[in-house]
Amino acid sequence: MTDTRAATTMSISPCGDAAVRVAVDGDDTDRVWTAVHRLAGWLNHGGIHPTVTAVPTYDAVLVEFDPYYSTGEEIASHIRSWDTTAGEGGAAGGGVIDVPVLFGGEAGPDLEWVADVVGHPVPKVIDLVCAGEPLIRCLGGPAASAMTDGPDFGVPIPRLATPRLRVPPGAVSVAGRQTVIGPVAAPSGWRQIGRTPLDILRTDTDTDTDTDAVVPYRPGDRVRFVAIDETAYAELLGTPMRYRHDD
Repeated sequence: MTDTRAATTMSISPCGDAAVRVAVDGDDTDRVWTAVHRLAGWLNHGGIHPTVTAVPTYDAVLVEFDPYYSTGEEIASHIRSWDTTAGEGGAAGGGVIDVPVLFGGEAGPDLEWVADVVGHPVPKVIDLVCAGEPLIRCLGGPAASAMTDGPDFGVPIPRLATPRLRVPPGAVSVAGRQTVIGPVAAPSGWRQIGRTPLDILRTDTDTDTDTDAVVPYRPGDRVRFVAIDETAYAELLGTPMRYRHDD
């Protein structure tokens, strides 16, 4: 595995009395993302101390610690000595989740607008969204929304000038060069192009994820969007979201 240290640099800054922010910089965005999530995985598995927790994003990690046990300077010193070549597995995750989506209409009020922006007919836009298996880069608010690489539209998608006060659970939306799947109803300025009928929030213990997970996916997993019609949407409504199992 290529030494991440050769292509990335870390800068550490305090965030109050009980956290530090570790920013990773480099020319290769995938390598930066991998370094961020490997560092977070190391920290969350007790790399420094069981009281330390890490929240990774695209290019930074928020590291929270108990000031009773450690100081920010001590945490920063440990992180600077982290072996970037350890752990061949890379970031956590690696499963695939099939996400059925009803596009357009009330389920996707911004679909036609997005089609106008990218200069493609609506069916082509849907095809682009459903192409490939985009990577879940991080979990965002609210409620661990899955933020993935966006479709190959060729242009970034502007956000709404005035965010909606309520977007329904299961909304599939795009903005910039990203896609997001929202587990719960919440305000949003992203462009909603569809909605999945699946229940995303974990409501039982029969899942494929860690026992403390509130959603059935992690950064490093991939999703495959599948276009469905209203009949299929009604039939799948309330089905728990799960990893794909290849028979």
